[in-house]
Amino acid sequence: MSAKLLLDEMYTGFKEYFEILGWEVTTVHEEGLSGAEDKEIVKYAKKNNLLIVTQDQKPAELAELMEIPNVLISKRAIAELIDSEIRKKYQEE
Repeated sequence: MSAKLLLDEMYTGFKEYFEILGWEVTTVHEEGLSGAEDKEIVKYAKKNNLLIVTQDQKPAELAELMEIPNVLISKRAIAELIDSEIRKKYQEE
């Protein structure tokens, strides 16, 4: 898949990481969408063939309704990843 990613506001700081991993990336900030309503961001993604990466349920659900590629990174998934890393690195034997 050769999708261009649109990082929602909470993931703007990850742009360089995704670029190093080989993705073409833009952010809502770069696209002039900071503080925009979820519906506006989703419509922009659809118009520009972007895959939305977000932590917010609402834009992910709107994207699903409009059949726009998206990835919802839940707080639970982040917590589980952090927990796993802590346990691997510092688990008492």
